[in-house]
Amino acid sequence: MSKIEQIHSNMYCIDCHDLQTINRTGCYVLKGDKTTLIETSASPSIPFILDGLKELHIHLEDVEYVIVTHIHLDHAGGAGLLLEKCPNARLVVHPKGARHLEDPSRLIAGAKAVYGEKFNQLFDPIVPIPKERIIIMNHQDQLQLENRTLTFYDTPGHANHHFSFLDSLTNGMFVGDTAGIYYRELEGENFPFILPSTSPSQFRPDAMLQAIDLYEELNPSSLYFGHYGQHKQPEEVYMQLKYWLPIFVKCGEEAMQTYQSQEEQIKATTASLTKICEQYLLAFGIEKDHPIFNILSLDLNVSAMGIIDYLTKKAKTN
Repeated sequence: MSKIEQIHSNMYCIDCHDLQTINRTGCYVLKGDKTTLIETSASPSIPFILDGLKELHIHLEDVEYVIVTHIHLDHAGGAGLLLEKCPNARLVVHPKGARHLEDPSRLIAGAKAVYGEKFNQLFDPIVPIPKERIIIMNHQDQLQLENRTLTFYDTPGHANHHFSFLDSLTNGMFVGDTAGIYYRELEGENFPFILPSTSPSQFRPDAMLQAIDLYEELNPSSLYFGHYGQHKQPEEVYMQLKYWLPIFVKCGEEAMQTYQSQEEQIKATTASLTKICEQYLLAFGIEKDHPIFNILSLDLNVSAMGIIDYLTKKAKTN
Protein backbone atom coordinates (compact mmCIF):
# COMPACT_ATOMS: atom_id res chain seq x y z
CA MET A 1 0.00 0.00 0.00
CA SER A 2 1.04 3.58 -0.63
CA LYS A 3 1.80 5.97 2.22
CA ILE A 4 -0.98 8.56 2.04
CA GLU A 5 -1.70 11.34 4.53
CA GLN A 6 -5.03 13.11 4.63
CA ILE A 7 -4.53 16.84 5.16
CA HIS A 8 -8.05 18.13 4.58
CA SER A 9 -11.42 16.66 3.66
CA ASN A 10 -10.44 16.44 -0.01
CA MET A 11 -6.68 16.97 0.16
CA TYR A 12 -4.01 14.29 0.50
CA CYS A 13 -0.25 13.84 0.29
CA ILE A 14 1.16 10.73 -1.40
CA ASP A 15 4.68 9.79 -0.34
CA CYS A 16 6.79 9.59 -3.51
CA HIS A 17 9.63 7.62 -1.88
CA ASP A 18 12.22 9.85 -3.54
CA LEU A 19 15.74 8.45 -3.10
CA GLN A 20 13.96 5.28 -1.92
CA THR A 21 13.22 7.11 1.33
CA ILE A 22 9.92 7.78 3.10
CA ASN A 23 8.98 11.29 4.26
CA ARG A 24 11.24 12.74 1.59
CA THR A 25 9.11 14.10 -1.27
CA GLY A 26 5.34 14.28 -1.60
CA CYS A 27 2.72 14.63 -4.30
CA TYR A 28 -0.27 16.61 -3.07
CA VAL A 29 -3.73 15.64 -4.32
CA LEU A 30 -6.63 18.10 -4.47
CA LYS A 31 -9.45 15.65 -5.04
CA GLY A 32 -12.67 16.54 -6.83
CA ASP A 33 -14.66 15.76 -9.96
CA LYS A 34 -11.53 17.06 -11.64
CA THR A 35 -8.38 16.36 -9.65
CA THR A 36 -5.25 18.50 -9.34
CA LEU A 37 -1.84 17.05 -8.48
CA ILE A 38 0.99 19.15 -7.04
CA GLU A 39 4.61 18.03 -7.52
CA THR A 40 5.55 14.82 -9.33
CA SER A 41 8.99 14.09 -7.88
CA ALA A 42 11.35 12.23 -10.24
CA SER A 43 10.28 9.55 -12.69
CA PRO A 44 11.07 6.61 -10.35
CA SER A 45 8.38 8.05 -8.04
CA ILE A 46 5.57 7.89 -10.61
CA PRO A 47 4.54 4.29 -9.74
CA PHE A 48 4.00 5.40 -6.12
CA ILE A 49 1.80 8.29 -7.29
CA LEU A 50 -0.21 6.00 -9.58
CA ASP A 51 -0.71 3.49 -6.77
CA GLY A 52 -1.79 6.31 -4.44
CA LEU A 53 -4.31 7.66 -6.95
CA LYS A 54 -5.74 4.16 -7.34
CA GLU A 55 -6.15 3.84 -3.56
CA LEU A 56 -7.90 7.22 -3.53
CA HIS A 57 -10.24 5.97 -6.30
CA ILE A 58 -9.08 8.66 -8.71
CA HIS A 59 -9.19 7.82 -12.41
CA LEU A 60 -6.19 9.05 -14.40
CA GLU A 61 -8.44 10.58 -17.07
CA ASP A 62 -10.00 12.77 -14.34
CA VAL A 63 -6.71 14.51 -13.50
CA GLU A 64 -7.09 18.04 -14.89
CA TYR A 65 -3.93 19.81 -13.70
CA VAL A 66 -0.44 18.81 -12.63
CA ILE A 67 1.37 21.71 -10.93
CA VAL A 68 5.11 21.89 -10.23
CA THR A 69 6.50 24.61 -7.95
CA HIS A 70 9.76 24.59 -9.91
CA ILE A 71 11.53 22.43 -12.45
CA HIS A 72 14.28 20.78 -10.41
CA LEU A 73 14.07 17.09 -11.19
CA ASP A 74 13.10 15.99 -7.68
CA HIS A 75 9.93 18.09 -8.13
CA ALA A 76 9.21 18.00 -11.86
CA GLY A 77 11.42 15.28 -13.35
CA GLY A 78 8.50 12.85 -13.52
CA ALA A 79 6.03 15.37 -14.96
CA GLY A 80 6.34 14.21 -18.57
CA LEU A 81 5.95 10.56 -17.61
CA LEU A 82 2.93 11.36 -15.41
CA LEU A 83 1.25 13.37 -18.17
CA GLU A 84 1.59 10.36 -20.47
CA LYS A 85 -0.50 8.45 -17.92
CA CYS A 86 -3.03 11.29 -17.42
CA PRO A 87 -4.33 12.00 -20.95
CA ASN A 88 -6.49 15.02 -20.09
CA ALA A 89 -4.10 16.77 -17.71
CA ARG A 90 -2.18 19.97 -18.39
CA LEU A 91 0.97 21.06 -16.60
CA VAL A 92 1.11 24.37 -14.68
CA VAL A 93 4.59 25.87 -14.34
CA HIS A 94 6.53 29.11 -13.73
CA PRO A 95 7.22 31.12 -16.92
CA LYS A 96 10.98 30.61 -16.57
CA GLY A 97 10.56 26.84 -16.35
CA ALA A 98 8.22 26.04 -19.23
CA ARG A 99 10.76 25.77 -22.06
CA HIS A 100 12.96 23.44 -20.04
CA LEU A 101 10.10 20.98 -19.64
CA GLU A 102 9.42 21.15 -23.38
CA ASP A 103 13.11 20.45 -24.00
CA PRO A 104 14.70 19.00 -20.84
CA SER A 105 18.23 18.70 -22.26
CA ARG A 106 19.66 21.48 -20.04
CA LEU A 107 17.88 20.08 -16.99
CA ILE A 108 19.45 16.71 -17.66
CA ALA A 109 22.92 18.19 -18.12
CA GLY A 110 22.64 20.21 -14.91
CA ALA A 111 21.49 17.22 -12.87
CA LYS A 112 24.29 15.05 -14.26
CA ALA A 113 26.80 17.70 -13.16
CA VAL A 114 25.46 17.50 -9.60
CA TYR A 115 24.62 13.80 -9.26
CA GLY A 116 27.11 12.21 -11.67
CA GLU A 117 26.85 8.45 -12.07
CA LYS A 118 23.76 8.32 -9.85
CA PHE A 119 21.73 10.28 -12.43
CA ASN A 120 20.06 7.33 -14.19
CA GLN A 121 19.09 5.65 -10.95
CA LEU A 122 17.62 8.84 -9.51
CA PHE A 123 15.95 10.51 -12.50
CA ASP A 124 15.65 8.44 -15.69
CA PRO A 125 13.55 8.79 -17.84
CA ILE A 126 12.84 12.49 -18.34
CA VAL A 127 10.05 12.84 -20.90
CA PRO A 128 9.53 16.11 -22.86
CA ILE A 129 6.12 17.77 -22.48
CA PRO A 130 4.29 19.12 -25.55
CA LYS A 131 3.94 22.91 -25.51
CA GLU A 132 0.16 22.72 -25.95
CA ARG A 133 -0.15 20.88 -22.64
CA ILE A 134 1.69 23.57 -20.65
CA ILE A 135 0.03 26.46 -18.77
CA ILE A 136 2.17 29.34 -17.46
CA MET A 137 1.24 31.17 -14.27
CA ASN A 138 2.74 34.60 -13.59
CA HIS A 139 2.94 36.52 -10.31
CA GLN A 140 -0.54 36.86 -8.73
CA ASP A 141 -2.25 34.86 -11.48
CA GLN A 142 -5.07 32.65 -10.25
CA LEU A 143 -6.27 29.17 -11.13
CA GLN A 144 -9.92 28.55 -10.34
CA LEU A 145 -10.75 24.98 -9.31
CA GLU A 146 -14.22 23.72 -8.46
CA ASN A 147 -14.12 24.62 -4.75
CA ARG A 148 -10.95 26.68 -4.30
CA THR A 149 -8.73 29.29 -5.92
CA LEU A 150 -4.96 28.95 -6.18
CA THR A 151 -3.08 32.27 -6.28
CA PHE A 152 0.48 32.11 -7.58
CA TYR A 153 3.45 34.17 -6.39
CA ASP A 154 6.92 34.50 -7.87
CA THR A 155 9.27 33.27 -5.11
CA PRO A 156 12.90 33.00 -6.25
CA GLY A 157 15.75 32.38 -3.87
CA HIS A 158 15.97 28.63 -4.25
CA ALA A 159 15.52 28.92 -8.03
CA ASN A 160 14.49 31.65 -10.49
CA HIS A 161 11.83 29.33 -11.95
CA HIS A 162 10.03 28.89 -8.62
CA PHE A 163 6.57 29.95 -7.66
CA SER A 164 4.55 29.36 -4.51
CA PHE A 165 0.78 29.39 -4.36
CA LEU A 166 -1.88 29.98 -1.75
CA ASP A 167 -4.89 27.69 -1.51
CA SER A 168 -8.04 29.65 -0.63
CA LEU A 169 -9.83 26.65 0.84
CA THR A 170 -7.24 25.74 3.50
CA ASN A 171 -5.30 29.03 3.63
CA GLY A 172 -2.21 26.91 3.09
CA MET A 173 0.84 27.90 1.04
CA PHE A 174 2.55 25.41 -1.25
CA VAL A 175 6.18 26.46 -0.78
CA GLY A 176 8.15 23.93 -2.84
CA ASP A 177 11.76 24.42 -1.71
CA THR A 178 11.69 28.16 -1.03
CA ALA A 179 11.00 27.55 2.67
CA GLY A 180 13.62 24.80 2.83
CA ILE A 181 13.43 21.19 3.93
CA TYR A 182 11.16 20.02 6.73
CA TYR A 183 12.79 16.95 8.28
CA ARG A 184 9.83 14.81 9.27
CA GLU A 185 12.27 12.17 10.56
CA LEU A 186 12.38 14.19 13.78
CA GLU A 187 8.60 14.40 14.16
CA GLY A 188 8.66 11.55 16.68
CA GLU A 189 11.16 13.53 18.74
CA ASN A 190 8.70 16.46 18.90
CA PHE A 191 11.48 18.56 17.41
CA PRO A 192 10.70 20.64 14.30
CA PHE A 193 13.84 20.97 12.17
CA ILE A 194 13.92 23.03 8.98
CA LEU A 195 17.02 23.88 6.94
CA PRO A 196 17.34 26.11 3.86
CA SER A 197 17.70 24.35 0.53
CA THR A 198 20.54 26.20 -1.23
CA SER A 199 21.23 23.89 -4.16
CA PRO A 200 22.90 25.18 -7.35
CA SER A 201 22.74 27.12 -9.50
CA GLN A 202 20.32 29.96 -8.72
CA PHE A 203 20.47 30.19 -4.93
CA ARG A 204 20.18 33.79 -3.68
CA PRO A 205 19.80 34.34 0.07
CA ASP A 206 18.40 37.87 -0.34
CA ALA A 207 15.63 36.65 -2.65
CA MET A 208 14.89 33.73 -0.32
CA LEU A 209 14.43 36.11 2.60
CA GLN A 210 12.20 38.36 0.48
CA ALA A 211 10.04 35.33 -0.31
CA ILE A 212 9.75 34.57 3.40
CA ASP A 213 8.70 38.19 3.96
CA LEU A 214 5.97 37.64 1.37
CA TYR A 215 4.78 34.52 3.18
CA GLU A 216 4.63 36.45 6.43
CA GLU A 217 2.60 39.20 4.74
CA LEU A 218 0.14 36.70 3.24
CA ASN A 219 -0.13 34.93 6.62
CA PRO A 220 -0.97 31.34 5.62
CA SER A 221 -2.19 28.96 8.32
CA SER A 222 -0.01 26.10 7.07
CA LEU A 223 2.94 25.53 4.78
CA TYR A 224 2.95 22.56 2.41
CA PHE A 225 6.56 21.53 1.81
CA GLY A 226 7.95 19.71 -1.19
CA HIS A 227 10.21 17.99 1.35
CA TYR A 228 7.98 17.02 3.13
CA GLY A 229 4.42 17.49 4.23
CA GLN A 230 2.29 20.00 6.11
CA HIS A 231 3.75 22.28 8.78
CA LYS A 232 1.13 23.98 10.93
CA GLN A 233 3.41 26.59 12.55
CA PRO A 234 4.67 28.87 9.77
CA GLU A 235 6.30 31.33 12.19
CA GLU A 236 8.55 28.52 13.44
CA VAL A 237 9.63 27.86 9.86
CA TYR A 238 10.39 31.52 9.18
CA MET A 239 12.40 31.77 12.40
CA GLN A 240 14.52 28.72 11.58
CA LEU A 241 15.23 29.86 8.02
CA LYS A 242 16.34 33.29 9.21
CA TYR A 243 18.58 31.60 11.78
CA TRP A 244 20.22 29.12 9.40
CA LEU A 245 20.64 31.16 6.20
CA PRO A 246 23.43 33.45 7.53
CA ILE A 247 25.19 30.39 9.00
CA PHE A 248 25.08 28.59 5.64
CA VAL A 249 26.53 31.59 3.81
CA LYS A 250 29.20 32.18 6.46
CA CYS A 251 30.42 28.58 6.17
CA GLY A 252 30.88 29.11 2.44
CA GLU A 253 32.67 32.43 2.91
CA GLU A 254 35.13 30.88 5.36
CA ALA A 255 35.82 27.99 2.98
CA MET A 256 36.51 30.38 0.10
CA GLN A 257 38.95 32.35 2.24
CA THR A 258 40.83 29.16 3.13
CA TYR A 259 40.86 27.14 -0.11
CA GLN A 260 41.51 27.98 -3.76
CA SER A 261 39.82 25.18 -5.68
CA GLN A 262 36.05 24.98 -5.88
CA GLU A 263 36.17 21.28 -5.02
CA GLU A 264 37.99 22.00 -1.77
CA GLN A 265 35.64 24.89 -1.00
CA ILE A 266 32.57 22.67 -1.40
CA LYS A 267 34.14 19.92 0.69
CA ALA A 268 35.04 22.36 3.48
CA THR A 269 31.59 23.98 3.42
CA THR A 270 29.92 20.59 3.64
CA ALA A 271 32.13 19.63 6.58
CA SER A 272 31.41 22.89 8.43
CA LEU A 273 27.66 22.66 7.87
CA THR A 274 27.63 19.02 8.93
CA LYS A 275 29.51 19.76 12.15
CA ILE A 276 27.29 22.71 13.08
CA CYS A 277 24.04 20.84 12.33
CA GLU A 278 25.21 17.75 14.21
CA GLN A 279 26.16 19.82 17.26
CA TYR A 280 22.79 21.58 17.09
CA LEU A 281 20.85 18.32 16.99
CA LEU A 282 22.94 16.60 19.67
CA ALA A 283 22.46 19.62 21.94
CA PHE A 284 18.71 19.09 21.68
CA GLY A 285 19.05 15.46 22.69
CA ILE A 286 18.94 13.77 19.28
CA GLU A 287 20.93 10.51 19.50
CA LYS A 288 24.03 10.05 17.32
CA ASP A 289 22.57 6.96 15.62
CA HIS A 290 19.38 8.76 14.55
CA PRO A 291 18.58 8.30 10.80
CA ILE A 292 18.49 12.09 10.36
CA PHE A 293 22.28 12.19 10.20
CA ASN A 294 22.42 9.93 7.13
CA ILE A 295 19.86 12.04 5.29
CA LEU A 296 21.61 15.31 6.16
CA SER A 297 24.86 14.30 4.45
CA LEU A 298 23.41 14.42 0.92
CA ASP A 299 21.39 17.60 1.50
CA LEU A 300 24.29 19.53 3.02
CA ASN A 301 26.65 18.54 0.22
CA VAL A 302 24.20 19.76 -2.43
CA SER A 303 23.55 22.94 -0.42
CA ALA A 304 27.31 23.53 -0.16
CA MET A 305 27.55 23.36 -3.97
CA GLY A 306 24.90 26.06 -4.25
CA ILE A 307 26.51 28.29 -1.64
CA ILE A 308 29.93 28.19 -3.32
CA ASP A 309 28.33 28.74 -6.72
CA TYR A 310 26.49 31.80 -5.36
CA LEU A 311 29.58 33.25 -3.65
CA THR A 312 31.75 32.65 -6.73
CA LYS A 313 29.30 34.52 -8.95
CA LYS A 314 28.98 37.29 -6.36
CA ALA A 315 32.78 37.73 -6.22
CA LYS A 316 32.95 38.10 -10.00
CA THR A 317 30.39 40.92 -10.00
CA ASN A 318 32.10 42.90 -7.23
